[in-house]
Amino acid sequence: KYSEKKASDAPLEWVDAEHPLFLLYTSGSTGAPKGLVHSTGGYMVQTGTSFRHIFDYRPEDVYFCTADIGWITGHSYLAFGPLLNNATVVMHEGVPTHPTASRWWEIVEKHKVSIFYTAPTAIRSLLDKGDDMVTAHDLSSLRVLGTVGEPINPDAWEWYYNVIGGGRCDIVDTWWQTETGSIMLTPIPGTTPLKPGMATLPFFGVQPALVKVEEDDLGNPVGLSEIEGPGSGFLVMKEPWPSMARTVWGSHDRFTDTYFKGEDGDEDDYVFAGYYFTGDGATRDEDGYYKITGRVDDVLNVSGHRLGTAEVEAAINSHPAVTESAVIGVPHKTKGVGIYAFVKLRVGFEQELMQGDEFNLDGGNVIEKQIAEIVREKIGPIATPDTIQLARDLPRTSSGKITRRILKKIALGDISNIGDTSTLVDPSIIPSLIAENIRLSEPAASPY
Repeated sequence: KYSEKKASDAPLEWVDAEHPLFLLYTSGSTGAPKGLVHSTGGYMVQTGTSFRHIFDYRPEDVYFCTADIGWITGHSYLAFGPLLNNATVVMHEGVPTHPTASRWWEIVEKHKVSIFYTAPTAIRSLLDKGDDMVTAHDLSSLRVLGTVGEPINPDAWEWYYNVIGGGRCDIVDTWWQTETGSIMLTPIPGTTPLKPGMATLPFFGVQPALVKVEEDDLGNPVGLSEIEGPGSGFLVMKEPWPSMARTVWGSHDRFTDTYFKGEDGDEDDYVFAGYYFTGDGATRDEDGYYKITGRVDDVLNVSGHRLGTAEVEAAINSHPAVTESAVIGVPHKTKGVGIYAFVKLRVGFEQELMQGDEFNLDGGNVIEKQIAEIVREKIGPIATPDTIQLARDLPRTSSGKITRRILKKIALGDISNIGDTSTLVDPSIIPSLIAENIRLSEPAASPY
């Protein structure tokens, strides 16, 4: 047992505010992982402050964050932020569906959890299991719900709000990154009117902007212009904030090239000089609310029309048989870019899928046809997927993020070098995804 005397005698190591606090690698969901360095003072100031206000933490609260401790959410909002506020925290090692899909709700009921923070991927997987797994438990202690890691589609938001929160809990739909260190866009409980699927407004002191790239007559980028009022564009930050990463370990040039695209005054200025480039696209409505539309390298230019992958995925996910999807752009000889959709079905539909003829439900592509029609109705014919590949699961990291770089290689048929799979939860799904891609590549394989 660690005595109070020993604890009080433990030496402290005083360091400068800019002394490195930890080195954390990005998940590698879109490219090679980057080792980001966070500092001591600024990081702890902002994580502590944001935890207290964004989750409306009070001394009597019990806080449950489902994140893996090894990722940034686990660092900022399972360890540092709560500890800096002397919070009571529930930590759980395991997946939400083992031994049953009621596991998290059992924990909430047993420990009277009042604040619950998880990822949209987990919400969708639990929605898939049905309401009975939730309603069998007393969740009346909950008062604040949160989401993190990716945009949450409106259907999942509504289920989270009505079934988990009983229609009484505010949802803080948070947007931030490993690079930002702490939450940047978020509602504040009891203060911000909610809109499903929107990260709403910037946190205290955060100064976001939407920008568009200006081009010359030859299509070369010549600068940026900020978008005023409602609109859509690249999401950038205009000013620094305390918890931002300081560098990429071993490669400061990669840090500046990736996030700042050069510095003012350099001869080789890039177009985003003077801003922090998040890599995400976003829209802003008439109330100033932000909605993340996805990674800008996932914006597809289909026959001259710019389509966000998140927009297409939201339409696909609205089909009652679909749990989640991932949309990839592939070369198309007439449209320039075609749409390739990987789709994971709900339980029940998934069983039918596995028992069917090589993933082709009853030989008639019924689900695929319905999905294509929903996309046409919700967005327009231009967004209709060229290929819909049904899958038992999608490759994802332990933080729940879908590993799109692997899906892109599969969609392109570039399987000679899939790349690093060490961060995947279940690498064994890759061969089945490749096999189905090969089948769909055959003539007339997807007549929907």
